[in-house]
Amino acid sequence: MMPATRSFIMRRFSDYYEKGILEAPSSLDQREFGFIHFSDSYPDEIFMKRHIGFISADEMEIYVRNMVPAHAYYSTAYYENPAAPTMQQKGWSGADLIFDLDADHIMRGSYEAMLDRIKQEAVRLLDLLTDELGIDTKTIGVVFSGGRGYHIHVTDTAFRKWTGPERREIIDYVCGIGISPKAMLSRFRPETVGWPLRFRDTLYAYLSDLCSRDGTDNITELTSYDGIGEVRAARFASLMPDICSRLQTNPDSINTEDQTIAAVLHALCSDQKGRFYTLCREAGIQADEPVTTDIKRLIRLPGSLHAKSGFRVVSLSIRELHDFNPLVDAVVWKDRDLGIESKASYDITLLENRYHISKGVSTVPEALGLFLCCRGMAEVAGGR
Repeated sequence: MMPATRSFIMRRFSDYYEKGILEAPSSLDQREFGFIHFSDSYPDEIFMKRHIGFISADEMEIYVRNMVPAHAYYSTAYYENPAAPTMQQKGWSGADLIFDLDADHIMRGSYEAMLDRIKQEAVRLLDLLTDELGIDTKTIGVVFSGGRGYHIHVTDTAFRKWTGPERREIIDYVCGIGISPKAMLSRFRPETVGWPLRFRDTLYAYLSDLCSRDGTDNITELTSYDGIGEVRAARFASLMPDICSRLQTNPDSINTEDQTIAAVLHALCSDQKGRFYTLCREAGIQADEPVTTDIKRLIRLPGSLHAKSGFRVVSLSIRELHDFNPLVDAVVWKDRDLGIESKASYDITLLENRYHISKGVSTVPEALGLFLCCRGMAEVAGGR
């Protein structure tokens, strides 16, 4: 990023923060804050300034207005002394339960397509949290990260004291990690919902596909899993039509004590390089596991700006998520024009318009130009 481009982005961020529209987190005086600033080496070298505490929303806003950070964060944890210089001195007293959804972990494609896909994943996660785990919607908040994802905040105090291993259990359920085939099939009932149903449907689709193939292909596929030899694969292949029939009518009648069936199902669920493992993960929610298990995580501050897009970090209710369009609702600047020098040709949708940007110098709406500059796709024209 050229100095002129960095300077322009910082000036526009400063104009935004003068409006004072940051959203202070609950229990602000118990939260640690961290900031990444526009240093002379940004974004090639990034330095986090953390271990900062505020006693009021006004103090937080004054700091941000004066410092104009590229990125602003606060702790999901609550501390007795959040400004202490070491984690041991802070006095951890709990943390919100957080789920992080990032389109980068799911797909590659246009920015618009990635945002659409990750919103679908957010809706699926919210349905799982409320319908399957019974979490009260009043304790759930949704935040668009300003980049390519969403953060789901669960503030129910019942989870606040949960440690890393306990949070590991819930993210494993959400993602579909550590599935026990025997438990999934033996617990299946006609009214079953949740993972037993997802596992049944995924296994049925997978085995049905194998049954439709040539017998040699079946053996090749099954022996690709760790611990499955040709003899065991051949016997399981002969059992697959019956297993598929039982999956449709009476899954708990499948003999999971049979050594061949038990061994193959275990291999399917545990071999992370195998196709079935991938299908199970896709049936679950593709959330970032370390974020949920980390009880001292920093998360983006609602109302702040994301310096890799220029978009606003937006907090939403569950109801608002349905109509939320980040390419409109998270865009801050709309009216002025900006001269840019694009590094390549791009087709981009923003503010409900489709733009074709040619390589070289052009004049574009400021929101689009700022987005391209923040993402390293363009420089401010004349900045060289």
